[in-house]
Amino acid sequence: MRASGRRLDLWTIGAMAIALVVLAPMVSVIWIAFHPTENIWPHLMATVLPRYLANTLILMIGVAVLTAAVGTGAAWLTTMFRFPGSRWLDYALLFPLAIPAYVGAYAVVDFLQYAGPLQTGLRAAMGWTSARDYWFPEVRSRGLAIVVLSAALYPYVYLLARAAFREQSGGSYEVARALGCGQWGLFFRVGLPLARPAIATGVALALMETVADYGTVVHFGVQTLTTGIFSTWLNGNNAGGAAQIAGVVLVLILMLVGMERISRRNARFHRPSRSSRPVEPAVLRGFSAGAAFGLCALPFAIGFVLPVAVMLWHALKKPEVWLSPDLARAFGNTLLVAGTAAIVTVGAAIFLVYGLRMMGRSVAKFVLPLTTLGYAAPGAVLAVGLLIPLAALDHRLADGILALTGWDPGLMLTGTAAAVVLAYAVRFFGVAQGAVDTAFGRISPSLPMAARSLGRNAGGTLRAVHLPLMRASVASALLVVFVDCVKELPATLLLRPFNFNTLSTRVFELASLERLGEAAPAALLVMAVGLLAVALLARANR
Repeated sequence: MRASGRRLDLWTIGAMAIALVVLAPMVSVIWIAFHPTENIWPHLMATVLPRYLANTLILMIGVAVLTAAVGTGAAWLTTMFRFPGSRWLDYALLFPLAIPAYVGAYAVVDFLQYAGPLQTGLRAAMGWTSARDYWFPEVRSRGLAIVVLSAALYPYVYLLARAAFREQSGGSYEVARALGCGQWGLFFRVGLPLARPAIATGVALALMETVADYGTVVHFGVQTLTTGIFSTWLNGNNAGGAAQIAGVVLVLILMLVGMERISRRNARFHRPSRSSRPVEPAVLRGFSAGAAFGLCALPFAIGFVLPVAVMLWHALKKPEVWLSPDLARAFGNTLLVAGTAAIVTVGAAIFLVYGLRMMGRSVAKFVLPLTTLGYAAPGAVLAVGLLIPLAALDHRLADGILALTGWDPGLMLTGTAAAVVLAYAVRFFGVAQGAVDTAFGRISPSLPMAARSLGRNAGGTLRAVHLPLMRASVASALLVVFVDCVKELPATLLLRPFNFNTLSTRVFELASLERLGEAAPAALLVMAVGLLAVALLARANR
């Protein structure tokens, strides 16, 4: 019993240590914001902060409206109706999840700009010779940024709304039809109210990604809170001011999460019974079928077809770029940091969830939600919270080793990719933890109890019972975390060591220099990796 108690203590200490590491960057941001070396908060409030906040809120409102309308409408059409191409669109509408929003931004601007194929074709067809002969909307604008972000993020709403519509009882709709409801009445009075929690959750996820975005808004010239962090820290050389802006972002995210949970706190939505009949899709023909197909195909075309087509066109024009040593180096760096981060993140999630479950449900219910906050925090916020304390720790470690051995090891954390891996682990720990906790919940408690009664200790029970039964869930978590790490841009830009490029940073740097032909291969590799996760997601939701 004493040995068992010591092992339990080790699991407990390890689980709590992991939880503290995950929460430390956000605590660090708050501490630095309230204790800056040079307090420029009054200057920020009087100059740039209102503009940053206003642009961020406008983006959030626009993305919320568009993602809710597109995601919910597409989910309703593909679930409640059958028309030519509906079964194919049911999965194709998920594909934009594989495209990072910043890649979509580069493709859209390249297609719509003055020298792009659209305006060039219009001038050739209409006989125009210059921009003075016709009017074209401003390409690098806040409105188009909203469209691009919405095209990349609407699948969050679509996926959850589709699941909610599928789970509804067909009897509810039959009763509504008997009472005189038409198709619009069925949607607004039955389907939409029952699916509201799922839609709200999807919109909240889309808004978190909107606040966290950096590459898209920079390319469109929109100054947001995230761009303010970069500008204040890198251009203004003021880490305290960057932490204060990051604190505003963190408060905004926490308010968003809180509002989403409060909005559905008193709502209860249940299926009538397990034997309830599913919804029978209605068959559309003629103009209605064509309109439904067009409405569903449009977001798919903007969010997936256009970015892939533009990047393929540029990549085929310069095939020699595929042989570039810089691309190979970026690909290798991406595999290294993303693979390491995925293994570390999922391993830490297994340790944390298992340790907290042994401590009791009350502790797990309190700690587990806290450790998911890292996923809500943007990468730029986590970078601020990690880099400053890590740099201080790095210097002290180097000084200590130098004093003891006479050898200067240099910066072992911030001078290598270790800081990037740690940022990825904190940023996507909530993804891994959710998958692992769900997998643990599906295992009958009698199985580990039997293993313990046969003499297995806690670690042996985890290895012999839990991990074999969780193999599929763990593999899925590894893949999803790996893909998210490949696509992450802000944290990588701020924390990477000198002359260290990943695929995402290579795309960003070359596209920022208008060298899209050289950026296209890296963008296609990022999209190919993203398609792996989308394929897994589509398979899990068949």
